This record gives sequence, structure tokens and C-alpha cells, in this order.
Amino acid sequence: MSRSRSRDHAAEARPSAGKAAMHGSKTQCPAPEKQQPAARPERMTGAAAVVRMLERQGVRHVAGIPGGASLPLYDALAARGSIRHILTRHEQAAGFIAQGMARATGVPAVCLATSGPGATNILTALADAKLDSVPVVCITGQVPTTLIGTDAFQEVDTYGMSIPVTKHNFLVRTAQELLTVIPEAFRIAASGRPGPVLVDIPRDVQLATLEVDSWPGPGLPDAPLMPDMEDVVGAAAMIDEAERPLMYLGGGVISSGAAPAARRIAEKAGIPVAMTLMGLGAVPSEHPLSLGMLGMHAARCTNMAMEECDLLIVAGARFDDRATGRVDSFCPRARVIHIDIDASELDKIRSAHLGIQGDVRATLEALEPLVAPCARENWLHRVEELRNGWGLDLPRTDDPVSPYGMILRTAEIVGPEAVVTTDVGQHQMRTAQAYPFSRPRQWLTSGGLGTMGFGLPAAIGAALACPERTVVCFTGDGSLQMNIQELATAVEQRCNIKIILANNNALGLVQQLQNLFFERRVFATDYSVQVDFVRIAEGFGMPAVDLGASRDPLGMLEAALTTAGPCLVNIPVAVSESVFPMVPPGAANTEMIEGDGHDRTEAAA
Repeated sequence: MSRSRSRDHAAEARPSAGKAAMHGSKTQCPAPEKQQPAARPERMTGAAAVVRMLERQGVRHVAGIPGGASLPLYDALAARGSIRHILTRHEQAAGFIAQGMARATGVPAVCLATSGPGATNILTALADAKLDSVPVVCITGQVPTTLIGTDAFQEVDTYGMSIPVTKHNFLVRTAQELLTVIPEAFRIAASGRPGPVLVDIPRDVQLATLEVDSWPGPGLPDAPLMPDMEDVVGAAAMIDEAERPLMYLGGGVISSGAAPAARRIAEKAGIPVAMTLMGLGAVPSEHPLSLGMLGMHAARCTNMAMEECDLLIVAGARFDDRATGRVDSFCPRARVIHIDIDASELDKIRSAHLGIQGDVRATLEALEPLVAPCARENWLHRVEELRNGWGLDLPRTDDPVSPYGMILRTAEIVGPEAVVTTDVGQHQMRTAQAYPFSRPRQWLTSGGLGTMGFGLPAAIGAALACPERTVVCFTGDGSLQMNIQELATAVEQRCNIKIILANNNALGLVQQLQNLFFERRVFATDYSVQVDFVRIAEGFGMPAVDLGASRDPLGMLEAALTTAGPCLVNIPVAVSESVFPMVPPGAANTEMIEGDGHDRTEAAA
């Protein structure tokens, strides 16, 4: 049996042949039907069976790097020739490419790694997928079963190490088990709260032969978990009674496909909407009910509106500290309705007056007809007052080489159909604040783990999954250098990605924290070598331009963004350009600071 963290599964019922009844000796028995020859079982290796089942799952791309323990699988991929392999330069990037495909489509994507260092390199990408609930299936090679536990060459306990950073994992012991394990991995990854699943396959299992009488069906998501309708009726009553309700939408709204229902409820009942970093795009940025992102780098009006609400409708969000600030001061006067597929999230951080476990889309669709239409003019007028007095004041947006200007000009040029990825840092927060997101799955970023190096490989994955769209990757020089080798992968795959590099030659967000909260003791956040990213990109075969050296930066930016294929755009940014407003670590969301460092805790009149 495979070693697995799953529950026991009942064996599939097999139809048994019955005997024809004889009605008497005088009855002439019908001539026996001519037996059709049974289909000959297909005989193949475990590795070949894996490839066949990936085909049956609809997999068209896999990303990875081969090694000794995974060579049988790679040989089977080559023999079939049906699945396009993306050869990355680092296994972590393979995991992020799979994430880019999965985040852009909602369908589980696949990455591969060999044993030992290959497996350990990919764990960061799996941890990132776990925290952001991204459906990824990672298949790793392992040393032969006879060598497991002997400290063999390139042996690590992949199964044991991956337990904390995956939704589920398997260590396969026989080739026959692959027929169950592979579909089950896809089912688990996509069901309920999505997440990464790891399948560790020893080399001898890949090489072992098995006979396949009939192929299992593809692993499909379980039916959505329906909410208790009594709870849904109660939620509708709470919404109808509220004078100042506010919706707080998280990544679960995106992953469940609940954004249209959430928007309809907001419009029907006159409810303003705030979104987490992972929930951006659930309601378009330009929608009159949208308050944008809440939390650490939100507009002050958003956090202030949340302070004043009397009912908080939380859907697919987990009260992350970057969203709530100090939780005991978060929406202190509000009753809370919390909707989540994961029961462990209910009452984990903030107690709910009504907790509803259920698929977010199914729950909101059940709630929508029960909510009474309501204009809520007084509340929306108050929210508009807050927006007018305390909205985002983004500096120098008319300058295409300013931090915010380059984001807004890029958005204008690429249009609303583009997909946006980011790395992690100041550029990420600025993009979250300023980019005009118009739909779900337009925005791909590392939220829970905050992984530098995410942006470029995730952009490659999104470009592979959505070849008809332009993909823009906003990044910083610190983040880009984490996986800069994947510039070569982007060139090889002819991905239509545009890398917008805000280059301040520093770890900007960390240095901002040092300046604000560590008495300006800047340490280990300045680079002493000024990297020439244009020459490096060109060395990888990627066209690149430097807007800082251009007499017509806007024209150069437009040309770079509208020319097919990959391109890097370097934009020098002063390290003194911090990102504000900001909630200090450990503070309440109402205790925001501006660029001048002064508190802005007073409420608007």
C-alpha cells in the first residue's frame, strides 16, 4: 500500500456475472452467445502509466528538471511526446510555473523534481501554494525502495519533509498503486480548499511493470460542500437588519468562482466591498462599491470604513494579520458573518457571530435571493465622505518612470485583458494599491508566504496557460535576482511576458522598515554592486530597455509592451521612495502612518 495521509478508500464495486436461470428440462436452451474476446491488458512501466494518466487529466504542460531518480518518468514523457515539458533552471521555479498555470486557470497544474536536492528545492513553492490554497500536483522521484532509509545518494525523506507544506502527500510502494494515487492526487488538490499534493515515486516503482485492464477516470473535484440553509437564512436576516454592513472578500472568493455572486449581493443590498491582497479582482477596482485592498498598505478610507461598520460579511478570508492589523482592534463594533470552506478557519482568529462552513460560491448563491434589496444611502454617503477625505494619494502618477506612474502607464498600454504577476516587496504593494484590476484571476501574487522570486516563473506559467494574453510581471531587483536564471526559460518558451523592474539597488521594503522602526540603522539591505539588468537580460537572449536612459520613456515603454515576446524594462527608482500609507507592525489598522512618519489616527469629521 502507498504511504499516504489520506483516509482509507473503499474498494470500487465490481459487477459480478450472474448465471442464467433454467426453466425446465424441456425448455430448449438458447445457443450461447459468442463471447467477445476480452481486451488485452496493456503492459507498461509505472512511469509510462503516470504519463498516460496525466494525459487523461488533460495535462498539457509540466515543468521541472530531470535527475537520476526521475529519469524513468522523463523517458516515458519522451516516448509519448504528448505533454510539453518546460525545462527550468531551478526546481523552485518549476513549482512557481505550475502555480502560475493553476492560479490563472483554477485547474491543478504539475511540476516535477528528482530526489534529494531536487525535492528540497521545490518545497518552498509547495509551501507557497499551501498558504495561498493553490492546486498543484508535484511528482518527485525517489531512490529505490530497497535503499529508502539508508542515506543513499540523493536520498532525503521527501514524504516527511513535505507533510507541513502540502495539503496531502503519497509515497508510492508499488506500480499498481499509481492507478489509484495519481487520480486521487488531482482530486484532493482541487477539492474543498485547494492545495498542493506531492506524489513521491521510487525509481524501482517507476521501472516496474504493471498490467492495466481499464484506465481509471480522471481525478475530479468533489461536489461543492453545501452550507446549512438555516445558517444562510440567518445570515440574510443579519444583513437585512444591519445599517452599515461591509463585505470582506478573500482569495477563497476567487478560487471558488464566487466573485459574480459576491458582486450581485453587494449591488442588491448596497454593501461596500473591501478585498484582501489575494481577493483583488473579485470586484473591479473602478466599481463604485469597491474600497480596494484592506489592511497594512490600504487606503485609509478602507480601514476607517471597516472601523465604522456594524456587520462584517467575511467570505473566503482567514483574518490574516496583514489584513486585520491588531486583531483585538479590528472592526470592534461589528457583528461577524464568516463563510469558509475550511471549518478550521472559523473562530480561529476572530470569533464569528455566525460561522458558515460551505463552498463560498454555493453559499453566496444561496444567500443572494434571500437578501432584501436596500439602497443604504446614508451608509454609502458616509463611505463616499471617507473616500473623498482619506483616499489614496498616489504621488507623481503622470511620470512614467515614477513608482506609481510606471504601474498606471503599463496598465493603460496592456489593457484589461492582461494578467499581472508580482514578486514581493514595495512594487507588490504599489501594484496592489494602484493597478485597475477588472476580473478574478487577473492578479497572481504570493500572499501568505510572501516569496521573493515568485513573479518571473509565475508569469511564465500564466503565459503558458493563457497564450492569448499579455502577462506583466512587476518586480524589484532583490526579488528578480532570486530566480533570474528563468529569463532563459522565458526566452526558450517564447513567452509573451513583460518584466517591469523597479530597480532601487536595495531590499527596499526591508530598508523602509529599518528606517521607520529601527532608528534608520540600515544594515544588509543595500547592494554595493550595481547590476546591469539590461545586459544580463540580453545575455539570456531577452530584449531589454532602460527607461532611465531614454529621452522618450513613455514611447520606449509602449514599444516594449506592444512587441510580441518576452522583454525586460528597467526603471531606476530612488531607494528613498517608500510605499505609504502603512500600518506599523503590531498596530491597529486605524494607526496608519504617511510618508512624513506622522500618525493619522484621527477620524474624519
